Amino acid sequence: MNRTTWAPAGAAGPVAATRDDDPFGDRFPTQPIAFGPRRGGLALEDRRTWAPGAADRRTSTAYRRPPPSRHHPASTGGASPREPARRAARSPRLTILIAVAVVIAAMIGALGHRTWTSSFPSAAPDPGNGRPSAPSGPLGVRDGAVPEGLTVFDDDVPAVANLDAGLLRALRQAATDAADDRVELVVNSGWRSREYQEHLLDEAISKYGSEEEAARWVATADTSSHVSGDAVDVGPTAAAAWLSEHGAEYGLCQIYRNEPWHYELRPDAADRGCPRMYADPTQDPRTQK
Repeated sequence: MNRTTWAPAGAAGPVAATRDDDPFGDRFPTQPIAFGPRRGGLALEDRRTWAPGAADRRTSTAYRRPPPSRHHPASTGGASPREPARRAARSPRLTILIAVAVVIAAMIGALGHRTWTSSFPSAAPDPGNGRPSAPSGPLGVRDGAVPEGLTVFDDDVPAVANLDAGLLRALRQAATDAADDRVELVVNSGWRSREYQEHLLDEAISKYGSEEEAARWVATADTSSHVSGDAVDVGPTAAAAWLSEHGAEYGLCQIYRNEPWHYELRPDAADRGCPRMYADPTQDPRTQK
């Protein structure tokens, strides 16, 4: 393939090319040709190039330093010819890094899931927030079932209205202050009728396969602090976390370590702090009656 060099218009006829005329050292002869006044360029291997710019007009274009090769985007995708090789070299490394990142993300997700479920273990109430299942049959709101989004200010609902007056007052003070921190305190369960409590216990026995395991989550109707109106299960998770940090200021304490949503009133907590938690209701002397 011949290499063609442009010569200024008006040059004196064709010039025979020799090895000395080959500034590229590639044995392809150069052939000066006329193109037009004050315009010059260099075509390399039939590819289009641009004028070299302000070159010395007294120097023959055959001896000027060739301009940097510019490749048409259609031939190289707008990249250097060596770029595909670089990309190919990087591809295996990039693939490995992506694979490692995916594995790490999966491990973190699995660990986070185990941590979450250990904080909110399965129970007859919803394991995520202490919300019991809706009663079936004749049981309903009058037995302590709660509509979604119930707050401590909805005293027209029995689950709230039948709570101990001191507990309800402390809950309302806490809910008001939590709202200032943009945390909404919701009642997932409050007062319950004996029938509703027995229904929940039967569900727990069916779910866990034994009365012993069910007792870790649901008390009997005779010993439940929900039946007496002395306990509330709060949600969502942000509200339970807020009470865990600030509840003692209002006399509100988490009683069971396995139920982070279950709170009762302990008036002395504001001065002495909350009492030590029981691992679960089976360690609470009140449930052993």
